[in-house]
Amino acid sequence: MRKFTTQTVLATLALTLAATAGAQDTIKVGAITSVTGRFAEFGKMQLAGFKVGVAEVNKKGGVLGKKLELVIEDNASDVNKGLAAAERLVNAGVPLVLNEYSSSLVKAQAQYLARQKVPNLVITSSGDDITKPGNEYIFRLNQPASAYARVILDLFKANKFKSMAIIAGTGSFEKSVADAANSIAKEYGITVMEDQRYDKGLTDFRPVLNRIKAKNPDGILMVSYAEDSVALMRQAREVGVKPQLFAGGAAGFALPDFIKDSGAAAENVVTATAWIPQLRYAGTQKLNVDLKKALGGADPSYHAAQAYAGVLTAAAAINKAGSVDREKVKAALGTVNIQTAFGPIQFKDYDGFKNQNPLEMVAQQVQKGAFVPVYPKSVIPRALTFERK
Repeated sequence: MRKFTTQTVLATLALTLAATAGAQDTIKVGAITSVTGRFAEFGKMQLAGFKVGVAEVNKKGGVLGKKLELVIEDNASDVNKGLAAAERLVNAGVPLVLNEYSSSLVKAQAQYLARQKVPNLVITSSGDDITKPGNEYIFRLNQPASAYARVILDLFKANKFKSMAIIAGTGSFEKSVADAANSIAKEYGITVMEDQRYDKGLTDFRPVLNRIKAKNPDGILMVSYAEDSVALMRQAREVGVKPQLFAGGAAGFALPDFIKDSGAAAENVVTATAWIPQLRYAGTQKLNVDLKKALGGADPSYHAAQAYAGVLTAAAAINKAGSVDREKVKAALGTVNIQTAFGPIQFKDYDGFKNQNPLEMVAQQVQKGAFVPVYPKSVIPRALTFERK
């Protein structure tokens, strides 16, 4: 088997995304993602979205009459390497940086870029504190973490749940979703019977699952990354926890591999998600086909659609600015108003958020081994399947 180094992967990506354009005929935009490391599964999705987005922009005439090229930096799922990647892009003179998945990494990278006065478009990271209170150089097109919690709590409320339990990691994203869930639960009159946070590396969730089993809550909200989401559901089935609904706060639960790796344990699990091809935006089905092709036939997650939309947004801002001057691009980002297959993109200040794109969340459920939409009504939802009544 041929061994690929990070440098080889990035070089190949650069060639793919730049297509046949010569350096003098391109406008370069920076992008940071996890090509390697713990979050590489999400990085793979983003790389597919970048590829599809760049191809679409260039097919439609590029940016300011030139081909668009992404300069992709791998942060290796590491905070310090992410800061080094951001520094390289600042020194490369790019007018804008697309920023990636993990909230703990993105927050540090975004704050550094803001200090350097480089416009930063966050495409996937959802930690509330990235745009709340925010910064004039930081823009986010995806939904904040509190929106992931609310869509699940909306389902709990609609089905008259009186109690719930929370299991969440201690990372920035997990904390944001879990904290928001606690707040929304109080608003909805739902009692949180257990709120267990765990550190990275924990593999045995049985003790907390047994405690939750004894309390018998109506719903369980879990906020975890890929491996943890699979372990949680397998162990929950093992110990016999049986709420009315298991729910995931996106992340690992929204990945197509969650179903494959969890097997029967994934059945009936509901998860928040930011995008599905059943949404009624123009071009969603075509985008799904293009992303699937870019992924070699694998189903895309919402992370891929967000990366695609990020490329289109960056191109729109530069075209609107009529320049690659960073200040002009920043000003143009603030006035972007476009429709994409991911959803509408328009940055607003609301509820303490700054430069945040307000978008409705979606919930989907695993039914007969596949994700199906269950919320909101705009996606023509299927009826929920409950673990117990």
